[in-house]
Amino acid sequence: MARLETRYARSGDVHIAYQVVGEGAVDIVFVQGFISNLEVQWEEPGLAHLLTRLAALGRLILFDKRGAGLSDRVPDMPSLETRMEDVRAVMDAAGSRRAVLIGASEGGPMSILFAATHPERTAALILYGAYAHFRSWVLSREAVEKFVAGVDASWGGGESLRAFAPGLLGDARFRAWWARFERLGTSPAGAMALARINAEIDVRPVLPSVRVPTLVLHRRGDVRVDAEAGRYLARHIRGARHVELEGSDHPMWVGDTDAIVDEIEDFLTGARPAPADHRVLATVLATEIADARHLAARLAAIVAEQAVRFGGRVAAPGIALFDGPSRAVRCAMAIRNEAGSIGLAVSAGVHTGEVERRGDAAGGRALQVAAGIAAAARPGDVLVSAMVRDLTSDGGLAFAERGACALAGLSEPVRLLVAALRDDPGEAARSGRADLAALSPREREIVGFLARGMTNGGIATELALSEHTVKRHVANILLKLDLPTRSAAAALVAGQR
Repeated sequence: MARLETRYARSGDVHIAYQVVGEGAVDIVFVQGFISNLEVQWEEPGLAHLLTRLAALGRLILFDKRGAGLSDRVPDMPSLETRMEDVRAVMDAAGSRRAVLIGASEGGPMSILFAATHPERTAALILYGAYAHFRSWVLSREAVEKFVAGVDASWGGGESLRAFAPGLLGDARFRAWWARFERLGTSPAGAMALARINAEIDVRPVLPSVRVPTLVLHRRGDVRVDAEAGRYLARHIRGARHVELEGSDHPMWVGDTDAIVDEIEDFLTGARPAPADHRVLATVLATEIADARHLAARLAAIVAEQAVRFGGRVAAPGIALFDGPSRAVRCAMAIRNEAGSIGLAVSAGVHTGEVERRGDAAGGRALQVAAGIAAAARPGDVLVSAMVRDLTSDGGLAFAERGACALAGLSEPVRLLVAALRDDPGEAARSGRADLAALSPREREIVGFLARGMTNGGIATELALSEHTVKRHVANILLKLDLPTRSAAAALVAGQR
């Protein structure tokens, strides 16, 4: 089979390498595991055989994840939602409107998230050797650090083969190829970072939202991912078909590869069409501004502007939808800061759940939950549900427990957390660490007005001061409390009431 050239898709500022092989009415996107290299993989007969067989089933789309193979190296390893966006970028570049996703190993959680978020673009989902929660079925925290230490000491020499396919340790040709695959798959630092970020993967809450035909394949004796991981996936994805195969080596292109592809072919020839119920997994950002209806339009404009900046879309005034939680949380922080710069004390609630989409409109319980969380937040808070935290692997975000909260319309309390940027000076305000005793009596009086969302002009009128004097007091308040914005000061007052 002719191997087509390697091309590049743009995903934001990153170039993602991809190949398109074969022809057919069905598009198949193969989302590989730990590392890959589009060109080196064709040098291994077993892997070339797997890809050739898959390409006989349809138009096969292959890609190297960012940070791996021929794709751009990145300073920080990406979250699942970023990698999910890379899949969409590759599909767009390859002219694929809808495809079967095959997620192998680490590519499984990424494919699960894509299928739940973009069912209109997912014809079917096939999971091989995959898992929903890394620590339950792959490696413990201690085992991850042991693996990382091994990578640090010997990456590029083929030593990691014993963790994935120990049955081939005695095959000198294969081991030499594996060593080359390591070196050209990613750097030692990249492999270490990837191992650590993969260890945080947990998509268990997403599984009930997958509504596309799903096949779960797993080798009964898989040395890398416990077979119970496949059983769990099959139990929690509605209507999933589950097949256990003989074998112990983890990669799907070693051992009896044909048995795997036979199951895939049988599944695809009889796969049901996806149900058209218009429900998708989304992260909802809702905002709240206390006792200031006349400022609601200004807040809505800020939400609309920042939603576009962070890749979301407005669902209603003050409410935006996102494909992934990290962008929603960061957008909420940007909204809070932008609103604070003009004197608005804004709170935000973020929740991930099922959303009903009807054209440009959206509804469903997830929107109600997000709005309830925003209403429960203190001014200046970005308050998130536990599900948002569980699905976020953004190392730049930190979460502090706020506790369980009863929300209107829900029978069970929702566990909430306050989100902050790591090393953000404003975090002191949100956790109540800054001390109002550092302020003069006049400054404490003014910060109380800030907590009510009043502008400098309004405070000046209330206290019979010049607006310039109020502005100077506000600057001193922020300097003494080491806070970045007026809204952070407002949050501090709210937290100490």
